[in-house]
Amino acid sequence: MKVIVKREDLAQGLRAVARAISSRTTLPVLSNVLVATDEKTLRLSATDLELAITAWVPAKVEEEGATTVPARTFSDLVGIVSADVLRLTYDDDRRTLHVHGGSSETDILCIEADEFPPLPAPELDAGVVVSVADFREMVQQVGFAASGDDARPVLTGVFLQVEGDTLTAAASDGYRLSVRKLTVENGAGGALSLIVPARALNEVARAARDDEDMVVMVAPPGRGQVVFRVGDEVEVVSQLIEGEYPPYEQIIPQRYNTRTVVSTAAFVKACKQAEIFAREGTQSTHLAITPGGEVPGEMRISATSENTGSNENTLTATVEGEPITIAFNVRYLREALEAIRTPEVALETTTPASPGVLRPVGASDFIHIIMPMHL
Repeated sequence: MKVIVKREDLAQGLRAVARAISSRTTLPVLSNVLVATDEKTLRLSATDLELAITAWVPAKVEEEGATTVPARTFSDLVGIVSADVLRLTYDDDRRTLHVHGGSSETDILCIEADEFPPLPAPELDAGVVVSVADFREMVQQVGFAASGDDARPVLTGVFLQVEGDTLTAAASDGYRLSVRKLTVENGAGGALSLIVPARALNEVARAARDDEDMVVMVAPPGRGQVVFRVGDEVEVVSQLIEGEYPPYEQIIPQRYNTRTVVSTAAFVKACKQAEIFAREGTQSTHLAITPGGEVPGEMRISATSENTGSNENTLTATVEGEPITIAFNVRYLREALEAIRTPEVALETTTPASPGVLRPVGASDFIHIIMPMHL
């Protein structure tokens, strides 16, 4: 293999695949990155057997070939070499990758490419297509609600369901639920239901840089995998989570007794202040909601710590219905509010012991349900 590549392009490609490199493994090749020529590009791949990321880097290919290079060594070298252009030459006999850049000459010991786990080459023509901007926002609005506890594996994933031209993403850790819907292309080819690790979706969103690009999602039959192709630059392959996702629709309240509309930014700021004190204890913050009459309605957000003190903020609100005092985990509340993109948000409540519902005012594609805490 003989390749000439821009150092910055190579560094960017290595950064893209780095998060799939296994840090703890008994297979040395999983600590390496696959470096292979692919027509007029250099293909970089890394995997920990659950997640695989591939990035394509523009390059001048003088001789075809492939090898695997210790990821950390290679990345550190590329990051510090001062040359703008690097020449990579692989010596099959010595199993070394020679890296030449400016006055720097380096030989890196490699492992043969045929020891690297094979990666699928799916047919992307039948994949579901969604814009990068929509996909990234979807992940930001649901990914945080997935569970970090492996005791219930299905809850560590995001449930993706395609019906017609609608993709629904849902995630819950048992205490909160986020649901986002968006329109897709090529979704009418058949219904699709998958449980994808939240980590994998986060990596796809992180790799998607250009909002003008498209994300193609395909689940090859019988493989237990899902493949995401971001433009022509990055591909993420993930194992699916086996199991049946809980019927989350059943916990979405169908009515409310009180609807409170407030400024999203002001609500977030009030929660951040309350969190300073709530984090010392149970993370509980109280919301006292009062309807208006001759004066505007209001929402008082308060938190108290035995060790550090207390905080209270009063927000002007448009309140329909009955007064209510309800408590939520303030971190859960803040994270949900930070995922809302509209200037105003509506909080729908029924009783102090019933779930609260957050909805962006003026948008119907996102909903967040949060369980209350004891007052």
